[in-house]
Amino acid sequence: MYHHVKKLMYTVRVDEPDPKFGNMLLEQFGGANGELAAAMQYSIQGLNCEDPGRKDLLMDIGTEELSHLEIVGTLARMHLKPLKSVREEAEADPLIAIAGGGGVNLFNSMGNPWTADYLKITGELDVDLRSNIAAEARAKIVYERLIDFCRDPGTKDALQFLMTREITHMRAFALALESMGKPPLSVGRIAPTAGLVDQFFNDSTGQGDLGEVDSRGPWNEGEPWEFVEAPAFQDLPGAENGGRAIRAQSAPPEGAEAIQEVLVDELRDLLHAEKQLLKALPKMQKAARTQQLQTLLRNHLAETEAQVERLNECLRILGTSARAKPCKGMAGLVEEGEEVMAEGKKKEDAPADLSLIGAALRVEHYEIAAYTTARNMALQLGQPAVAQLLTLSLGEEQNAGQLLDQVAQPLMSAARMPSSVLVTI
Repeated sequence: MYHHVKKLMYTVRVDEPDPKFGNMLLEQFGGANGELAAAMQYSIQGLNCEDPGRKDLLMDIGTEELSHLEIVGTLARMHLKPLKSVREEAEADPLIAIAGGGGVNLFNSMGNPWTADYLKITGELDVDLRSNIAAEARAKIVYERLIDFCRDPGTKDALQFLMTREITHMRAFALALESMGKPPLSVGRIAPTAGLVDQFFNDSTGQGDLGEVDSRGPWNEGEPWEFVEAPAFQDLPGAENGGRAIRAQSAPPEGAEAIQEVLVDELRDLLHAEKQLLKALPKMQKAARTQQLQTLLRNHLAETEAQVERLNECLRILGTSARAKPCKGMAGLVEEGEEVMAEGKKKEDAPADLSLIGAALRVEHYEIAAYTTARNMALQLGQPAVAQLLTLSLGEEQNAGQLLDQVAQPLMSAARMPSSVLVTI
């Protein structure tokens, strides 16, 4: 709930209006580092914040920034006032004088409209607080420059007030971030790659009249830094840089060994599932009535044979035996499929094939879920070869499911037609 109080947070006084300076002030009204951008950024961050204490902080400061917007807008309007009536002053900025009637609008000092692209909102509280600290620092510098170019004492006083509040906000945001107890470089939840995070790449080298010396300092030397000399030259023939290699290998996830055990278990389960299908698919093909469904099942049998080989290769890459683990889920689906085939003998062609497609689709979705899970674990474990093999099989299962859907469509239409019409056809 907002309530507008008809009193400025700081009472402004302008003794000598300066339209050109009024244009400069618009940078803090509708510019990237201005008060409206700050008000919107902090308020929206506050709306998203689950932490009640820091939410209160964000809403307090966001609301204060709206007060600052009114101060800046009032200052700018007072400085721009001559544009309303003096031709020579209006010529200095026709956009404000003609299009805006000599008043303020949500533009920056160059006439560019305000945009929500100015806002930095990630939904990660610590990241947002760091953005806010930087935003306050940028605004503080803008106010310093405005003060340097200002000739009016009353305006300078108001700008000094606004500049000081930027420091207050910066301190509040910094203390809120510190109170979260997060290390300065702890951003997000996924840990950086060990080794790589401590490497500094010396990527700007050269010599000559315009060359600059390579500098060393706490940003690239001492613990824990590892200085990598000109990494772009390392693989060039004849290069003698003697530099260290980039540690580009992704960091394995925590508990990688335990995850690999789960992956191996998944692959063995899938292997048994596919071997069961090698026996079930010929029966399903024989039970199918339409030529299109028979062909689809025959082709998928060949794909299943290749999938078994891929699973054996995956287990070999992971350094374990290609031993199948009984898959009770697939056993239940196969048993259900046999019931469907037995019941289908008493049905007409279209209903029988539709029931068979339903059983086959349940199998496909079971396999899609299993292959997706296994593929994702292989990617996280840094096993691209395993992931590629599983992706091929996953694609085949997804394609088989789509083809089964396509075959089912005309069968549904046929199943709705009277039997006499079917005989005529």
